[in-house]
Amino acid sequence: MERTKILVTGGAGYIGSHAVVELYEAGYQPVIVDNFSNSSESVMHGLKEILGTNIACYAIDCADEIALREVFAHEKDVRGAIHFAAYKAVGESVQKPLAYYHNNIASLLTLLKVMQEFEVANVVFSSSCTVYGIPDQLPVTEETPTKPATSPYGNTKKICEDILRDVVAAPNSSVRTILLRYFNPIGAHPSALIGELPLGIPNNLVPFVTQTAAGIREKLTIFGNTYDTPDGTNVRDYIHVVDLAKAHVVAVERLLKGESEPVETFNVGTGRGNSVLEVVQTFEKATGQKLNYVIGPPRPGDVPAIYADVTKANQVLGFQTTTSLEESLASSWKWQQKLMADNAG
Repeated sequence: MERTKILVTGGAGYIGSHAVVELYEAGYQPVIVDNFSNSSESVMHGLKEILGTNIACYAIDCADEIALREVFAHEKDVRGAIHFAAYKAVGESVQKPLAYYHNNIASLLTLLKVMQEFEVANVVFSSSCTVYGIPDQLPVTEETPTKPATSPYGNTKKICEDILRDVVAAPNSSVRTILLRYFNPIGAHPSALIGELPLGIPNNLVPFVTQTAAGIREKLTIFGNTYDTPDGTNVRDYIHVVDLAKAHVVAVERLLKGESEPVETFNVGTGRGNSVLEVVQTFEKATGQKLNYVIGPPRPGDVPAIYADVTKANQVLGFQTTTSLEESLASSWKWQQKLMADNAG
């Protein structure tokens, strides 16, 4: 039976590559578009080893309209897209706002324009809980008001959501979209063949934790311990990347079956908040590794605490997470050990 083709922009990235695995294993034919600006071609080897087959991959920039049009023309019967391709570091976006606005917004506009030309209606958008800004109440639901973003990165996600709503609402538009607002993805595929591959100094907590445990970093700096949280450190909702990837498969199925509203929004998290200190302590417990950490000043753009109310995703999508924080962190450490073994080899 022929597999349904789904275009995955940013499909060689951290979340994208895990979504490719879950799509293929659910019977779809993922087609990757990735310019490898924030990923490595080694990911393609990992995907082949996991899936036992080569996945089509076009090394182009998603904002390159001519190149993207050629992909759609060559692949012909693409039925939907998952749009991951974006720069994603809060701190870096404060330093380089222009790069973030150009890349994150132009890539979506180009994708939507080419999708319309080829009459592809379904798109799952990789959004973020940053659209809630600093929320007045926790946990946040999909009805929680979005607020002015605390970083250019967060603002690009908010703008992209608005663009998608406007495109769907246009007269005679056939576009349908599901906006998945992620919380904090962590962990790696259980095979340890794909995982998070930060280039240079990591922007996310868990790679910094694993690199510190591995001796690559001298110490972990925790940004601030005077927030209004139980232990003074930032609180986040940490979701295992494989759980998050499975949410995309469920969203794609919902769109293709015509079960969705024109625009739907879902929080994708665990529904639990864990502080940075809890993550450090849970990592030490899960792996037996002691971490050298210090408390530093708060980081600009960081929200004190945010975690999801996942009732809607549970009830409407029929989606829930299955992996514990301890299991997620153990898989991150297994991945870090694999990277070290590869580099030593």
